[in-house]
Amino acid sequence: MQIDVFNGDADGICALIQLRLSQPAESKLITGVKRDIQLLQRVTATAGDKVTVLDISLAKNKDDLCRLLSAGAEILYVDHHQAGEIPEHSNLTALIDTSPKVCTSLLVNQYLQQPYPEWAIVAAYGDNLDHSAEQLADTLMLSTEQRERLKQLGIYINYNGYGASIEDLHIHPAELFNILIQFKSPFDIIQQRGDLFRQLQEAYQSDMEQAAALQPLEADEKTAVYLLPDASWARRISGVFGNQLANQAPDRAHAIITRTPAGNFQISVRAPLNLKTGADELCARFPGGGGRKAAAGINQLPESQLEQFISTFKQHYS
Repeated sequence: MQIDVFNGDADGICALIQLRLSQPAESKLITGVKRDIQLLQRVTATAGDKVTVLDISLAKNKDDLCRLLSAGAEILYVDHHQAGEIPEHSNLTALIDTSPKVCTSLLVNQYLQQPYPEWAIVAAYGDNLDHSAEQLADTLMLSTEQRERLKQLGIYINYNGYGASIEDLHIHPAELFNILIQFKSPFDIIQQRGDLFRQLQEAYQSDMEQAAALQPLEADEKTAVYLLPDASWARRISGVFGNQLANQAPDRAHAIITRTPAGNFQISVRAPLNLKTGADELCARFPGGGGRKAAAGINQLPESQLEQFISTFKQHYS
């Protein structure tokens, strides 16, 4: 049996699209909202099974990875988040690169020798890796208009993955993957499934209009902190809003703090674009925190630790 485990954001979805276009297989899909990263807990596999894991931290899934390897599963693991110590096992192929210039889809693009680079570009734009996306687009000699369309699609797919639960999302990530995998080129999905593109576009624009009215809780030259309400629209835009702020003020670090229905806080941190480092280390100081150097987060920060987080964030990027 083939089991595909992937992050529900643009990077995880586009990475799997490239793999399954190149290596077709009927598979069991395991995914969730972007912050649902301990996905290997949901996997049961035995000898002869093949498991592909895309865009979720190995450090957060190490125990279950070792469990599956011990059970005899063959595993391909591709990611760009904090990994910790990578197990050595004959059944494990680990393609891990935590450089702030790469994402999982770019790694898959290299691994497959670039058969579907346009999907990797979509993912890079969605992960706010515009420079890396532009570099790959240069090799394809894409026009300015083509790049902008791929960027929009990447942002919308990425936006769809954010939420406290599946109920916050417009489209389940597995359903979205099953739609997108039918198209070898992202330009085809834009042209032939304009209804889907417009659905995500209109939802994104509506939520971002509400975000435009937000004012920072605290701000200075080095950092800015935004507090968002307990609302589905706020949870959906927490990541893309952070990316937008980072692009507008590339020398400033940003923290997007969103109230959750459980009464705690979900945190998104964006390192300054001109210094893409430290976000993962900062968030890892708090329970449930992690990510990558340029962008990281904390899934459930207790209210009692909020002041401590803000103080630590400001000090970290001062």
